[in-house]
Amino acid sequence: QVQLVESGGGLVQAGGSLRLSCAASGRAFSRCAMGWFRRAPGKEHEFVARISWTGSSTYYADSVKGRFTISRDNAKNTVYLQMNSLKPEDTAVYYCAADRGSRVNYRLEGSYDYWGQGTQVTVSS
Repeated sequence: QVQLVESGGGLVQAGGSLRLSCAASGRAFSRCAMGWFRRAPGKEHEFVARISWTGSSTYYADSVKGRFTISRDNAKNTVYLQMNSLKPEDTAVYYCAADRGSRVNYRLEGSYDYWGQGTQVTVSS
């Protein structure tokens, strides 16, 4: 079992930066691939980024590539999402998720076993 708690969201102007954190409890965390998703009002969950359990592999949605960076610190049971050059279209609730099985279809919600409660990110123009 893995419990996830996101933090670090807030209101920022376009062009600004935020760093989201996802603190995990449970010994299984270090063996889980981790992902970030987001949901904007009226839209479905959108894949944002993923990192392997070792941290050696990362994947990004095209919409955030070059602006966002996912990382993890297994000693602290925490995964991060550094978001730079934020745009109004990045406004959403951001969720972290844990995948126990390192599934291939990592862009799909169903590939993740545990989810946090989400943190709001609002980017003003």
